[in-house]
Amino acid sequence: MKALFAFLRTYPTRSAILLLSFLVAGLAEGLSLSVLLPLISIADGNTPDPGISTYIIDTLNALNIGHSFVVLLSIVVGGIFIRSILLLIANQQIGYSVAKIATSLRLELIDALLASKWQFYLRQPTGALANSIATEAYRAAVGFQNGSRFIALIVQVAVYTCVAMFISWKATIISLFFGAIFLALLHHLVRSAGHAGTGQTVLLKSLLSYLTDVLGSVKSLKAMSRDKVANEILRAQTNELESAVRREVINTEALRALQEPMLAILAAVGLYFSVEVLNLTLSSVMVLAFLLARILGLLNSAQREFLHLKTKESAYWALLTAAQQARKAAESSSGKKIPTLQADICIKDLNFSYGTKIIFNDLNLKIPVGAFIVLIGASGEGKSTLLDLLCGLVEPQSGDILIDGVPLKEIDLHAWRRMIGYVSQDTILLHDSILNNILIGQSNLTELDAENAMKQAGIWDFVNNLPKGHLTVVGERGGLLSGGQRQRVAIARALAHDPQILVLDEPTSSLDQNSERVICETLRKLSKNHTIIAASHQPLLIETADYVFEIKEGKAVPHKNDPHNFSQTRAVASNANVLR
Repeated sequence: MKALFAFLRTYPTRSAILLLSFLVAGLAEGLSLSVLLPLISIADGNTPDPGISTYIIDTLNALNIGHSFVVLLSIVVGGIFIRSILLLIANQQIGYSVAKIATSLRLELIDALLASKWQFYLRQPTGALANSIATEAYRAAVGFQNGSRFIALIVQVAVYTCVAMFISWKATIISLFFGAIFLALLHHLVRSAGHAGTGQTVLLKSLLSYLTDVLGSVKSLKAMSRDKVANEILRAQTNELESAVRREVINTEALRALQEPMLAILAAVGLYFSVEVLNLTLSSVMVLAFLLARILGLLNSAQREFLHLKTKESAYWALLTAAQQARKAAESSSGKKIPTLQADICIKDLNFSYGTKIIFNDLNLKIPVGAFIVLIGASGEGKSTLLDLLCGLVEPQSGDILIDGVPLKEIDLHAWRRMIGYVSQDTILLHDSILNNILIGQSNLTELDAENAMKQAGIWDFVNNLPKGHLTVVGERGGLLSGGQRQRVAIARALAHDPQILVLDEPTSSLDQNSERVICETLRKLSKNHTIIAASHQPLLIETADYVFEIKEGKAVPHKNDPHNFSQTRAVASNANVLR
């Protein structure tokens, strides 16, 4: 129920319309039910029973409406019609709310994740995030639907109970008392189904996380004939999920099967008590029989809706927890200054560590604007980390990164990143067209921007000769393109928004010699108009650079790389190979 109350607080306007519609619909239904008693008496030719029948007739006479058969019948039909209209409005609000809640939860999680620190994001399993956005958000929204139906049913129970109490409060209380006992006895099925629903949430997250990783590595696994091992693990997790689903279904159906006969017995007991003990008239017994059967049936349905709510609310809390954790890990950029890059990027006395592992110790480095810089160093020395620091993805423990003399922490981080074109070490393309892989849905970029970027990246002629041109789909992770083609599409993506700086992490490490040469030629041309900072240990890229800096033992040692001084070039390249 906590999830339902949370929904109602989050969407107060829709919730108010929903609750008001249920309440007024209940009152309209209560009025039509109340009129049934005098209606049956008049239709049977008897004098209406004292009590509620007399009160209704006196009220109608006082309003100069009369209490003829036609008037009473019209009130019954009118009440049912008004109830149906109001329930339609309420159900429309439920439908809108389900769609809105699912969308809001998805967007809330996506926004929180994208605003979180890079290191937090790295710790999140991709499959679990996909499950939260696709499945858990919908399950949570459907839980709101179940909760809303539960409220509607409880309102109807309250209305029917009030009318039944006017007819015979003794018979009503006795039936409800024993009904409550039976429902309480069945409540353990609700709890058990709720636990099964929680288990499904956990198991789905685990299964999809592992499945995502397996699908990303399926080529390697098949090549080593280890796909069967992965298959067995997936089968085991799938079987556990099946068990949780089976427990939920069994509990739900057991509840359904036990409720109806129990409630039928209670209705029969209530009627027997009414006729044999209280000696009620035929019209009163008929209406009371209808009301008691309806009340107990509604309680039956309400308990089932509550059960469905319990099985789905775990998805809501899991998704909410994920969003809260991401918000706690949000990037804390408080800088307001708009960056310029006309002189240099200066790293001054920078210290950075991962836990107890020191990466940089008083690192100092100056990167002039318009230069082509390559960072070399052994694996683990911090080349990629330095790129992350320059992009503001991680923060140093001390020291400064100065952009034209202004500390990066004082600069608007988003404005700074818009000046950067980034190409990661693992070039992963979307299963989409080349055009969409370059633009990535950015609304302020056009096909012309993509065309210019492809020309700069040296891939325009290749793309233009494809049967579908830039609309060609590249396949899963770009698998339908060669390594060099994927890399140049990634470079075109980085160039599409016309950045001032290109940051590249091992841009040629997985390429053959010919593809590497093409990429280096492309970067050499780009260096005429861009500052380029690349982390690499490839000799050809080192030879292409203006400056090479060796990252070693937390320091940066500069090397002037003059393309005309081949002995010096080879020395730097040899040093990089040794470090590698």
